[in-house]
Amino acid sequence: MVYEYTLKTQKQNFYNITSFVKNAVKQSGIINGIAVVYCPHTTAGITINENADPDVVTDLLYALDVTYPDRPEFRHAEGNTTAHIKSSVMGASQTVIIDNGRLLLGTWQGIYFTEFDGPRIRKYYVKVIEG
Repeated sequence: MVYEYTLKTQKQNFYNITSFVKNAVKQSGIINGIAVVYCPHTTAGITINENADPDVVTDLLYALDVTYPDRPEFRHAEGNTTAHIKSSVMGASQTVIIDNGRLLLGTWQGIYFTEFDGPRIRKYYVKVIEG
């Protein structure tokens, strides 16, 4: 079963989607397997990181901006090359093990949809696979 979600984003941000992924696992009824979280966009991504301290997201966004600044040498006509780079660094998907009906995430881990070229209406998908 594939679950589709829609998200309205800001210019650049991380969105904690852990509860939606947990809900997809619960709805699926699958006890053991994997959940694949996938982003079908080239200027957004999916990552797993700390969800306890919101300053981590702030620091990650700052670090990405410093590491991948907009450059006049970029040739992409839409002017969002840095968003494409950040998306590639984050990746388009994450896979999480399901054990006993629960996602095997670390104590401080959360699953994030990462936006680098908003505001937009975005989609992401969760595929729950038994195994």
